[in-house]
Order: sequence, then structure tokens, then C-alpha cells
Amino acid sequence: QLEGLRKKKLKGAERGRIIGAKKQQRDRVKRTKKLLKQGKKEVGLLNKRDRFISGIALYLGDGLKGDKGVGFSNSNPKIISFMMKWLREFCKVPEKKFRGQIWIHDNLDEPKAKKFWSKVAGISVSQFTKSYIAKNKINSKKIRKQLHRHGVFAIKVHDVEMQRKILGWMVGVLGEKLL
Repeated sequence: QLEGLRKKKLKGAERGRIIGAKKQQRDRVKRTKKLLKQGKKEVGLLNKRDRFISGIALYLGDGLKGDKGVGFSNSNPKIISFMMKWLREFCKVPEKKFRGQIWIHDNLDEPKAKKFWSKVAGISVSQFTKSYIAKNKINSKKIRKQLHRHGVFAIKVHDVEMQRKILGWMVGVLGEKLL
């Protein structure tokens, strides 16, 4: 009987831990949704200048800063879409000058990724340069927390003057020379 009581106690404690963990999870999800809604409301609608500065800030983070032209890479389709609109609106990039490139692991579907990024970027697959295919390190001890099934997409525009103009915008935002 004592053994039966001990097992019931342990089972009840385990059930309590699960119930408590589920409640904490629901509370966290609720708080997160509330904070996301609040953040979106605080930003509000972006005007043209807001979009201009936002694009410069994104370029500061993920843009090419060398002297070969304009380049921006990211794995998030919404960010790529925003930057394509930004390049079209503020840099007046002619459609034929856009180039795309994918960095993808060898165990993923490259043709499917090209179709995906072509749609996101609004450019033809014929404007893509050769993809960079990374070997998937099977024996690696590194834990990949996020698998980008469409790879990382890079926008490229070979225009040195435009690149220098963007560098000037970045200096304008930071208030000092970058290089």
C-alpha cells in the first residue's frame, strides 16, 4: 500500500509539473503576442523617409560594404522583399541590373529555392548567378538551430556609383566615415 501511495504521489507531482509548464508556456505566448502588437502599434505606418532610413539601417547590417557594387543578403523573405522595394524606390535600379545568388546546402532543393527567391525578389531566374552550394557537414558537432530550406539570398547590382551613394547615406545615419 505504501508503494502504491508513493507512486500516486510521484505521478501527481509529475502531472502538476506538466500543468505548471503548460500554463507558463501559455502565459509566455500571450505576453509575446501582446508585446508584438504593442511594438507594431508604436512603429505605426512608415512614411517615405522612414522607409528610406530603415533601408539604410538594414543595409548597414547585411549590405556589402566593399567597393565592387551594391549587395545585400539575408535568409528572411520579408527582409529581401523590403530591400528589393527599397532599391527600386530609392536607388532607381533598372530591373535588368538586378542579379540574384543563392547560398544553399547540398542536401536542399536548389531549383525550388531559385523559384522561391525569384518570386520574392521579383526577378527572373535567368538573372541569377551561379549558386554557392555548401557541403552539409554530417559529422559536425555544431547544432544548426535553423535550417534555411531556401538558403540565403543575395541581391547584387554592379554599380559602383550607387554603392558609394549608399555609403554616403550610411555615413549620414552614423555621423562618421565607415571605412
